[in-house]
Amino acid sequence: MASALIDASALVAAFGAQQKNAAHYHELFQLAALEHWSLSTTWPCVVEASYLVTPPQRYTLLHWIASGAIAVFPFQQEALAEFVLLMQKYTQSPRTEMDLADASLVWLASETGVTRVMTTDVRDFSRYRLPDGRAFEIL
Repeated sequence: MASALIDASALVAAFGAQQKNAAHYHELFQLAALEHWSLSTTWPCVVEASYLVTPPQRYTLLHWIASGAIAVFPFQQEALAEFVLLMQKYTQSPRTEMDLADASLVWLASETGVTRVMTTDVRDFSRYRLPDGRAFEIL
């Protein structure tokens, strides 16, 4: 079974109003449903996306997640220390800054081994690496 992680930016693209990448992510989500992909994200990504998507699309997004379309991977609060290390490693002020949502997905990838990620943040996810050096496959 295919698996993929979902970044907040892909959720915003799919559910936000008048997003230029909406069709791409709608097609990916339809393909994933048809082929029974295992889709996962984290709570920081859900929070970021729900903040950036305005009502009524926000409610559609949250209902979609609540329906089980994707899994929201839990983590223990101790994992925040690992997130901080990732954020410090990938923050290159003033040009780039890794946010909590991205750090949580990189952590999730290292926990699960899943390196396919749905994201519009190509520049950032192109430079992130798993601890073993593997790169992400951006969908």
